[in-house]
Amino acid sequence: MITNSTYREVLKWASSFLETSGKEGFAAERLLMERQNWNRTDFVLHLNEEMPSDVKRQLLADVAEHGGGRPIQHILGYEWFYGIKFKVTHNTLIPRPETEEIVDRFLQQTEIEKSLKVLDIGTGTGAIAVTIKKERPQYEVTATDLSAKALTVAKENAEINKVAIRFMEGDLTQPVRSEKFDVILSNPPYIGEHEKNVMDQSVLDYEPPMALFAENNGLLIYQRLAKELPQMLSPNGQIYLEIGYQQGQSVKELFEQAFPSSVVRIEKDLSGHDRMLYVQT
Repeated sequence: MITNSTYREVLKWASSFLETSGKEGFAAERLLMERQNWNRTDFVLHLNEEMPSDVKRQLLADVAEHGGGRPIQHILGYEWFYGIKFKVTHNTLIPRPETEEIVDRFLQQTEIEKSLKVLDIGTGTGAIAVTIKKERPQYEVTATDLSAKALTVAKENAEINKVAIRFMEGDLTQPVRSEKFDVILSNPPYIGEHEKNVMDQSVLDYEPPMALFAENNGLLIYQRLAKELPQMLSPNGQIYLEIGYQQGQSVKELFEQAFPSSVVRIEKDLSGHDRMLYVQT
């Protein structure tokens, strides 16, 4: 690469390098824009300018790390979720767009005027709980997680975003089993061990297995929740659970048995895949 290179030239090389490494070439643009705190307009305006040496060094270092398998979110130390920046570590799952869709549906289907008691099970980074509390400050939000290290990250994200959330350490509903909630949400572990061979290696290398995998072909946590949640859901309550795209019918049957007189349905994500279980009592 020549010494005096424009942003366009360096990015062309970086994108090619990433594609050769089996990564998406546009990741180079994202890394640059995040490091420079640029929006798309800033990016376009700088394309034909010479890239400063310090910017180039940072970009090439980031691209080399990503090409070697490290996720962008771990290189930057954060991920965006619902327009909010969340700290990410190897002790938490990286927040994903599919979960944003679930939060969005929850916000569309609940009334702003009411004060609801909300539970987020397996909060991880706190993405669901923090987003809900920011969007609905009047809601009383509780978040649980089995991992003390994940809760440390979630608490930091809550503090950064200046929201008050009750965090409880424990296995699924254990810390709050005697309470009742108007809304219960969760993005639980739902991947079966048999699916490891089709997963991205970076997920296996950098994200916590306890937040990814569940026994019984990925259904164990749903089986447990189907037993525990009926006693915890208030009258006229709602449940939103993220599911694997092949688990819709199995999870639906579990919750139809647990909530025989309630509305139980599977909803699809924007890609048309089964993605969420919804229960309305």
